[in-house]
Amino acid sequence: MSVPLSLVPQSALDYFSALVTRDDEFALLEAAILLGQDAHPALDVQAVLAEIDRLAEQLRRRLPGDAAPLHRLRVLNRYFFNELGFGANANHFYDPDNSYVHRVLATRRGIPISLALIFIELAGQIGLQARGISFPGHFLVKLRMPAGEVILDPINGRSLSREELEERLEPFVQQQGLIGDFETPLGLFLQAAAPRDMLARMLGNLKAIHRQSEDWVALLAVQQRMVCLLPEQWEERRDRGLAYAELGQASAALSDLVTYLQHCPAAPDAPALEARVEALRGSPRPLLH
Repeated sequence: MSVPLSLVPQSALDYFSALVTRDDEFALLEAAILLGQDAHPALDVQAVLAEIDRLAEQLRRRLPGDAAPLHRLRVLNRYFFNELGFGANANHFYDPDNSYVHRVLATRRGIPISLALIFIELAGQIGLQARGISFPGHFLVKLRMPAGEVILDPINGRSLSREELEERLEPFVQQQGLIGDFETPLGLFLQAAAPRDMLARMLGNLKAIHRQSEDWVALLAVQQRMVCLLPEQWEERRDRGLAYAELGQASAALSDLVTYLQHCPAAPDAPALEARVEALRGSPRPLLH
């Protein structure tokens, strides 16, 4: 359900911006939880963090202090997927709640990246080195173990072999023409995702959902965060401007679209956007306040 713009205060956006400004102090989990405030303004972020800590404490009690990494991983998998029952929301894959950490915690259902985020946090709290992988089409998790890296599917915890990974990658490789002389090694697709990239992927999922449903209020909220997160990716500024335009916010739309055109004057969409700017300059005052 969309919420009025007035229910998403600037202070909440400032809080988000402070968490994602510096890569060396990037608060991924807390910033990801904040995404839920756009649809659920009364969300208590600290309560969500405390719930994850509570789950981690339950998990730690199941492990002796000298537990080997492989044993820790097995216990984590059993706890996360079997006991807690986390898994894919296959029947409602495009529900925005799948990208809101607090809702995933409540329903135990999500999409690969939101499940991976919680799994990685629990893994870290029991001494495992886990990172996300922005694998094409399906987010994955990798863990560094004494015998080498393990690649897991975050919807069920299953370890994936090289052959399975190559099979999953094949449609993307074919689509992108990365075959023959252009063939790309599998390892390049298994690099750890930076926290900023993970959050951008979560926002990108929400962006696609809201744009498809033409929910411009919800899309604008996502674009506000995108611009905070990726301030020099001018396409995000453009898309925020287009959302403003759909909502009748001509002045804000003009600011963003002009900024985009200044930085990307040769972009393929520049002529169409220049025409849009001229139309906005002749439009009445904003309808929303």
